[in-house]
Amino acid sequence: MSTLSSPSTANPTETLSEQSPEKKTWTDAEFMALPKDGHRYELVNGELIDMGNSGAKHGYVAVILSAALFNHVFSRKLGAVMDSSTAFKMKSGNKRSPDISFIDKQRLQGMEELPDSFLEGAPDLAVEILSPGNTVEEMHNKIVEYFENAARLVWVIHPNEYYVLVYCSPQPDRLLKSTDLLDGEEVIPGFTFAVSELFQKLSF
Repeated sequence: MSTLSSPSTANPTETLSEQSPEKKTWTDAEFMALPKDGHRYELVNGELIDMGNSGAKHGYVAVILSAALFNHVFSRKLGAVMDSSTAFKMKSGNKRSPDISFIDKQRLQGMEELPDSFLEGAPDLAVEILSPGNTVEEMHNKIVEYFENAARLVWVIHPNEYYVLVYCSPQPDRLLKSTDLLDGEEVIPGFTFAVSELFQKLSF
């Protein structure tokens, strides 16, 4: 992961090649207009954070859990599940993009379809899948901001150590091992998923 400086130019594409000591105030439109170059960005304290590209294991875990969540949520009309390309606008102005997100249907009342713009606040469930470049401080700050913005549940998945940390507040609530079950609790009623399924070996 690398941090990109935010110059004062109004052209968002120039920020990828020019650096300036001044921080830019980003509009939603400028952030959304960043080049679709295969990279994923977050906006944190006025700086663009290049989230980089994920490895195969990271992507595989994300798809396994996303599919299970989507099937459960869609069939019961509980809300919407979104992927890592979705940014959420925090009260601070930061744009955060969990690896997987769930929004409760109560927050979507009155909408016939999801907007092209950013949703305000954190998702009800935010899922982060750790990559080798993630730091403890970075992840802690992100989790704190999720709960400051009305998140109700956060799962942090460690694909190399085969465990999941469950958060109902900025402090970890419990550690789940491969013998345990992920539980959607009151956030996604009825959803359970074997942690071991996240870390399954290839069998073909």
